[in-house]
Order: sequence, then structure tokens, then C-alpha cells
Amino acid sequence: MLPYDVLDYASRAKFYFILRHDTPVRHTPRSFKSGNCFSTVSVHSDEFKAQNDNQAARSLETFIISMQPEENTSRVPQKMVGWYDPLQLLQTAQQVAVSSVFGQYSDHRLVEVLAVHKQPVDYHDYTKKEDGREREEIWIDYVSDTGDGWDSTYAIAYYASQPSLSVTESDGQAYHTRPGSILILGGDEVYPTPSRKEYNARLVCPYEIAQKKTSPPHPHVFAIPGNHDWYDGLVAFTRLFLCKDWFAGWKCPQQRSYFALKLPHDWWLMGTDVQLGSDIDGPQVEYFKKAAAAMGPHDRIILCNAEPHWIYEHIYSEYDHEVFNESNLKFLESEVFHREIDIFLAGDLHHYRRHESIKDGVRKQKITAGGGGAFLHPTHGPDVSSLAEGYELKKSFPEPNISARLCWRNLAFPLFNKYFGALTGGFYLLTAWMVLAPIANLGLKEGWAAVEITFETIIRDPVIALWIVLVFAGIWLFTDTHSRKYRFLAGTVHGLAHLLAIFGLGWAAGYLSSELLGFRGFWSFPIAGVIIFAGGWIIGSCLMGLYLAISLNLFHRHQNEAFSSLGSPDWKNFLRLKINRDGLTLFPIGIRRVPRRWKPSTGIVSKMEPDDRSASEPELIESPIKI
Repeated sequence: MLPYDVLDYASRAKFYFILRHDTPVRHTPRSFKSGNCFSTVSVHSDEFKAQNDNQAARSLETFIISMQPEENTSRVPQKMVGWYDPLQLLQTAQQVAVSSVFGQYSDHRLVEVLAVHKQPVDYHDYTKKEDGREREEIWIDYVSDTGDGWDSTYAIAYYASQPSLSVTESDGQAYHTRPGSILILGGDEVYPTPSRKEYNARLVCPYEIAQKKTSPPHPHVFAIPGNHDWYDGLVAFTRLFLCKDWFAGWKCPQQRSYFALKLPHDWWLMGTDVQLGSDIDGPQVEYFKKAAAAMGPHDRIILCNAEPHWIYEHIYSEYDHEVFNESNLKFLESEVFHREIDIFLAGDLHHYRRHESIKDGVRKQKITAGGGGAFLHPTHGPDVSSLAEGYELKKSFPEPNISARLCWRNLAFPLFNKYFGALTGGFYLLTAWMVLAPIANLGLKEGWAAVEITFETIIRDPVIALWIVLVFAGIWLFTDTHSRKYRFLAGTVHGLAHLLAIFGLGWAAGYLSSELLGFRGFWSFPIAGVIIFAGGWIIGSCLMGLYLAISLNLFHRHQNEAFSSLGSPDWKNFLRLKINRDGLTLFPIGIRRVPRRWKPSTGIVSKMEPDDRSASEPELIESPIKI
């Protein structure tokens, strides 16, 4: 019997074979970890001749490479994005900079209007079935912020694709739900940046394995682009959702990056595209006005937006009201639809939060549900219990106390972000090398003298002084940009902490290599350099984790940075809506812990199913919301 790590290699190889050839194969009773891949084929040790387990692993890896054509590299199940990996930081910074500059001068939404290859329509009508009969009931699934790690993305795709899904409340009451005839992807369909390869690996592949083929009447998919979809100017998004007829087992009738759906029983669902924080463009306004002209006096609207502007306005408007406001949403209500919107849905924040207001006896909802696969965002931090226009917080998932407890995991920052230390270690080493103060022979009793000598060395050389200022400024600028007061205070403390760490580590490394280990001359420098780099790797990472944990849990800052560092695939959610003659019922479905292990499915829809006893079953986050 092969050990688990070898089975993982074999598993990945067979997975490539299945995806390429789609031929009948023999099923194996063994399941495999998702960190590599999955097998639906028996694996026998006699298939690979090796003297020991390590040789077997190498042989299997060679076998995988030989089976793996370049075009199928996207079939490898992806890990959660490592946002603090140095290469990822550089790539993300580049994409954001380019998209920010060119996004000001080119708007792909205008090109879409001219390039629609499908039959143009003013809106998509789902009030009737394909045979022309009136539709009495419709189910809709809403999934936002997906396309990250395999476990979290596939878990949502799997449960959303099953022919039926029973979920229970905390009191044990069960509800039986059906998969949506329409799937709404609510924004940020891929992470970290959009490309054909990333979409295929992180979004298309999980959804194809969850549901590659469907029978008539086929479900449809509509997608809203988020900021991550816009980083390439919306090119890959357009290719996937607007230029193709199918996305996995869902048909793609969408024509533009925004859409209007007419639903049964006087409901409409609208999906907007606000580019990278821009206003709603002219053609989009005209499109929604045409849809509004077809509305009856009692028709009601569900509005899907990529970002929860109601949250951002509440938290950040005092710092920049021009950027953080609900002007787009209010414009649509007053100038386009000429009615108040009943349900707002948004992602961007990767958790579940529902705010409700009651006006004239009518319940109105603002729901953030960005739990489709991306890393978890906190639900604690800035107080959002009460928003403008009487909206009150009704439910969070996870609960704020659990969120705060998870945040303290940043104290183990180096374990969650193994390669970030290369960045801090490199900067620590380069800084110590540039200063190179002659203090290696000074002991602890001569600490003040070491400080004076180091300070004199810095101020006597303008280049060194400039480098120290740049290092400090880089750390200072990382601080939460919304509050100038917090940036000044926390940024200063954080920057000084790293500079003191560089000083102490450089001094200790020099003393250790020359005085304690006895290295003199040339060899003292590489020995001290190794110590500084290794120490900077660990200490720099620990300081970053400590800073993030304190910033969020004590000062309610760095919500994104403090949880992207953890990359948690758990606490996922999606929404399932049912519309019939009784009204609209919204089922918020959550998964506390997604499966990490999978096995060949015994069902008829998905190729893989969970095989993890420690995983949580889907549950109702709260009682169904009835409108």
C-alpha cells in the first residue's frame, strides 16, 4: 500500500487522465487530500517500480509531468491565494496600478455595446417556461466572490449543484431546497487577478466537476464583474461569460457586463457594473431605463451590486465622502427605476451580514454575501449595527466573537505566510549591510554606545539616511490609509519597531559571528548575513502579524489585510431564493468548515463528493427571510 503523499501524486496523475479522456475507469475506495488532486482510478504500487517511498514519489511525479500537457496545467486543484507571498504582492501591485491608470481612459462597457454577438434584448424574461407556460415558481442561487482555493470554491459549487439540498435551522427545523434555475455570480469571479488560466483553474474547473452537463431545461448563469475581474480591462470575463454559450453546465445568455431579469410574480433582478469604483455609464443607464419602462406599478426589485456601498459609506465616508457613498444606488432608485429597491445583494466582503429596515410595514434588505470561495473577511471591527435609513444589523456569519478569536491567529503569521519572511529578511539584510555600523565588538553593557555609533553612521551618509527613510516610509504607508490619525500613530510605531528589530538583529549577528563564534575578516560577513536574513524572516513576519492582530482587534483597522493573511477557506455561504405566489423566500446557507478531502461521487451530477468527517454540513445561517 502506498503512503498518503505518494497516493496524492498518483491521484493527481489519474485526475489529469480523466479530465482529458473522459473514459470509463475503475473506482478506488480510497479518498485523497485536496491539496493535490483526486482520483477516480485504482492505484497499485506495482504500477510504479521504486525501491522506497521517496523513489516512488519521484517516479510518480515524473509520470505526472509526462501526462501533463501545457494546456491542462490549470486542472491542478488550487490552494488559497497567498496574498503575502512576495511574488504575489508584486503581481497584484502591478495589476492594480495598470488597471487604475488605463481604467480612467478606456471603458470596456462601451465596447460591449458595440460587440454583442448574441441577439440583443432589453431584458431577459423568466416569467414563462421554455414551452410557453407561465412559470409558477423559480429558484435562484446567488454566489459571490468565488474562484479562489479548490476546497472552498468546489464546496459551494458542489452543494449549489445537487438536485436537492436540505438545510436545518439551529432549532432543528429542516427546509428542502432546489438548485437555482438561474445562477448569479455576484462579482470577483476569480482571484488574485484575471486571466484565462486563472479563470480555468480557479472557477471553470471546480464548476465543471460539480456540474459539467445538465438536461433541459438547462439552468442559466449571469455574472457581475468585481474589481478583480476588471484588472485586465474585463477581457477574460468577457471571453468567459459574454462570448461563450456555456459555463460548465449553465447556459450563458448574458450580453453585457450588466443585466436585467424579469421574474415571476412581479419581481425583477438587476445586475450592475460599476467598473473600478466608477459611476454607472450612459449605455448602462439607458439599458436599465428600458427595463424600467416594462415594469408594472407594483413590481419589486432585487439589485445585485459588486460592492456593499452601504457598509463602505458607513465606515469610510467621514474620510472620503466623494468615494464612499451610495450615490449610484440612490440614482438608480430615484432616476431610473422610480421606486425603492426591496433587496440589495452584494459581495466584496467575504462573509454574511444582513441589515433590515421596515418601511410602511414592508421589509427591505441589504445583504452582504461574499462567501463563495475567497478567504474569510471579519465580521467584527467597525460598528455597523445601525446604518442610514433605519437599517439594523440582524445577523452575521461568523459571529463577531468568533471572528475576533480567529484574528488572533495572526500571532502565528509566519506559519500562514511562509514566504513573506523572504521579503522582510531581504530588507533587514540589505538595510544592515548598507549601514554596517562598527558595533560588532560591543556587548550589552555598551548598548547606548552602539546606538550612538549607529546613528552617527546613518546621518553621515546621505544614501544610507535616504534608504532608512524609504524603508520607514514604506512601512508607514502600509498603514490603514483611511484614517490619517491612525496612519501617523500606528504607522510610526510599526515602522520604528521594524527599524529597532533591524538594529538589534544586526548588532546581535555581528557580535555572535565575531565575538562568540570567532569568525574574523571575510567569513564574519556571510555568517552575520545568514543570521540577519533568517532572523529577519522570522522577526519581521512576527511583527507584521502582531501589528495586524492588534490593529483589527483593538483599533478596528486593517480588516482586509488582517484576514487575507489567514487565507481561511471556511465560513462560506451562498444565497438561495425562491419566488412563488406566496412571495419571495431567501435561504442564507452557510458552511462552517468546508471539506478538505474528496472522493469519487456516487451521484449523477458531480464527479467528486466530500469525504471529510470533520467538515460541516450546509446549514441555515438564520431563519428563512420572507418578503
